[in-house]
Amino acid sequence: MRRALVFGAFDVIHPGHRDFLTQARAFADRLVASVARDGFVVERKGHAPVRDEERRLRDVLETGLVDEAYLGDAVPGTYAIVRRAEPDVICLGYDQDDFKEDLLRWLKAHGKEIEVVTLRPFKPEIYKSSKLNASSATRPT
Repeated sequence: MRRALVFGAFDVIHPGHRDFLTQARAFADRLVASVARDGFVVERKGHAPVRDEERRLRDVLETGLVDEAYLGDAVPGTYAIVRRAEPDVICLGYDQDDFKEDLLRWLKAHGKEIEVVTLRPFKPEIYKSSKLNASSATRPT
């Protein structure tokens, strides 16, 4: 049974996330998601996520597109989730280049021969969390 692993903040699930998870699912029989911790999101994106990590974890599971989902590493860069999930392939988003470089270094340093693929974007001019969050912040409530 082939396993795929994805990483993401998954803040407010939108069609871009659904497409990303669907693409990743095509690489394996089981799909595992690592949902970024709140602190990691703040560090990487410069702001807190709209939804807390527990809610984002539930939201990813509720899509029905993943078989398992876990909160990301408490200490970024340790990749404990890679050891836990034992993936055959890691699928990354088109906008995860910095993360990909760090992950590839870690995989090499730990002798892990795991395929890493970058998935295609799905209407990034519309379905990118940072754009959606910014537009929702300007809408009247």
